[in-house]
Amino acid sequence: MRKATEVFGEWAENGKDEGMEKGHAASVNEILRFALKERSLLSKSFNFLDMGCGNGWVVRKLINDPLCKLAIGIDGAKQMISNAKKKGKDCHYICADLTTYQPSMKFDLVHSMEVMYYLNDPLSVIKKVQESWLNSDGRLIIGLDLYYENKESHSWEARVNTPMLMLKESEWVHLFEQAGFIEVESWRVNKTEDWAGTLVVTGKKASL
Repeated sequence: MRKATEVFGEWAENGKDEGMEKGHAASVNEILRFALKERSLLSKSFNFLDMGCGNGWVVRKLINDPLCKLAIGIDGAKQMISNAKKKGKDCHYICADLTTYQPSMKFDLVHSMEVMYYLNDPLSVIKKVQESWLNSDGRLIIGLDLYYENKESHSWEARVNTPMLMLKESEWVHLFEQAGFIEVESWRVNKTEDWAGTLVVTGKKASL
């Protein structure tokens, strides 16, 4: 099987990153609506990090929010980062391995869409975000289309020929709780009769 970064790198070169942007937009917009409503109620400026940013479209979207003072995107596929820099020259994009990356600052909101199940040990990354990437009261929020309850996703690993971690919704929630997050919750967006929807899992870092 191939590494996910190799597959996504090829997709970036072939223009498939734009298809990913369009395909994920509806779910991501719902996810961000939840997270940004919270930021708006707090009426405080915030720093944003997108894990697995692809061509950077979420970063470009967030930097236009009046309360967002800094938006950074990281991705392990150098071709994706190259595309991101071409599309958003005023934004910050970093090519990095999520499992080893350590930011030089902390964030109030960390987001990822369709990333976590490609990791061999997502708990270690989720725990690292909680312990050292987030400010006090900061939030991690993730979107997943591949999970056990979504039967349509069960064939993806074989089709893409890339390792993918198949977990139940309750197992993803438990990972957040194991990592030390509080107020952990999950729900699904954009459900249809034939589609279980995008699974959203989120939690907050406790106040110090």
